[in-house]
Amino acid sequence: MLPPKALLDALSAHASRLFDGSTPLPRSEFEAQFKALLQSGFSKLDLVSREEFDSQMIVLARTRARLEALEAKVSELEARVVTEPAPPTE
Repeated sequence: MLPPKALLDALSAHASRLFDGSTPLPRSEFEAQFKALLQSGFSKLDLVSREEFDSQMIVLARTRARLEALEAKVSELEARVVTEPAPPTE
């Protein structure tokens, strides 16, 4: 993964070549090259898709709910241990 400044510098250099006007490109060709340039830049970043992000948020919410339930159960058991007398030992 490139550091952010290096990535921006590389994107800037490539964009400069596209925009310099020395070789006029048809609109479709320009759009295709610009899209490829952006995809190349994004591939060098540590990004996830929206779908992956949403699925991980669901897993996190489910994990938090389970953790809260376990914490409540532990608190209940701890309270019960404190209030109940210890069984006699022989």
